[in-house]
Amino acid sequence: MRDSATSPVRVVIAEDNYLVREGLRRLLEDSGEVSVLACVGTATELLDAVRRLGPDAVLTDIRMPPTHQMEGIEAAHAIREAHPSTGVVVLSQHSEESYALALFESGSAGLGYLLKDRIGDLEDLVHALREVCAGGSVVDPQIVDALVRRRSRGTSSPLAALSPRELDVLREMAAGRTNAGIEQALHLSTSTVEKHVNAIFAKLGLTEAQVHRRVVAVLAFLESSATLG
Repeated sequence: MRDSATSPVRVVIAEDNYLVREGLRRLLEDSGEVSVLACVGTATELLDAVRRLGPDAVLTDIRMPPTHQMEGIEAAHAIREAHPSTGVVVLSQHSEESYALALFESGSAGLGYLLKDRIGDLEDLVHALREVCAGGSVVDPQIVDALVRRRSRGTSSPLAALSPRELDVLREMAAGRTNAGIEQALHLSTSTVEKHVNAIFAKLGLTEAQVHRRVVAVLAFLESSATLG
């Protein structure tokens, strides 16, 4: 049986820029944690490669031929529907919340949205790939920050009730970090992180009966921002 925690992540890369595509391939393969099965330049080629190769995860640009609009997001939805065991991380140059909303419109399991600036941080990139493989969700911290700024200004938003430290914890949750990861990132104790996480759930009205409360909490940014235009 394959150990997903230690085995290299089997990835297909979709990026129409040859230099970026090859740079991603070499960066990921040199990490020793990723095996790149194929590199393609269009969404059609991506869907074909996923069908043939059955990768653990896909790393795709948001804009590809022929229209250079949202081919990566459309492909992500198609892949998750046809191949639910394959995670998808979408890379974008754009920090507009509308793209993240479009990606997560039907759910967040196995999906990630990162800005291309994150490419230089190999650890974050590999973490995102492993997270979506496990059915988790990753949202770029810059997107979360933008949503926090917008939503915290609205007194009717539940986010307005969160303390600055709780917002810090929610940002780390959006990055896909576990409680242990949050402890390390924010230099907090186990009990303090648990206290903040529970407070976030309570203030956002998330009950224990709801599955994946972490994901729902993060999506509170995305869902509520849609009403602001």
